[in-house]
Amino acid sequence: MTETIFRSVQKPIRGKLSWEERWKGPDKGLIISWEVGRKLSRKEPELAERAKKGELPVLNWKGGTEKPTQKNEKYGSLYYLAQWQGLRCEDLDIDVSKKTELICTKTGMRVIYAKDIIRSVKPDLEDHVA
Repeated sequence: MTETIFRSVQKPIRGKLSWEERWKGPDKGLIISWEVGRKLSRKEPELAERAKKGELPVLNWKGGTEKPTQKNEKYGSLYYLAQWQGLRCEDLDIDVSKKTELICTKTGMRVIYAKDIIRSVKPDLEDHVA
């Protein structure tokens, strides 16, 4: 059974929402993470271009990569994946029942994104992007 969270990039970014609406809804915060990525793409177009080329830059969540490690693989949060999709101006499209693997075009690191990765940033991250 798939558990896909989808939201079209054609939809506008939602207005002011309560903390519960952002983080306790059916999407568990993936939509707000994606919307922050969309805002970030406007604020930092060079970063967005790098992401569109397949780089996995360091963002608000665990899952970006600055340099390769010895193991050449790491785990990341689905919140990172959502923000990255927003940064790339793509639809939010994540099946939370599956792991997603990406390879950073800059570092060659393989990153595995899964729902069991614990949040590693404050859940008010949208306050950090105007």
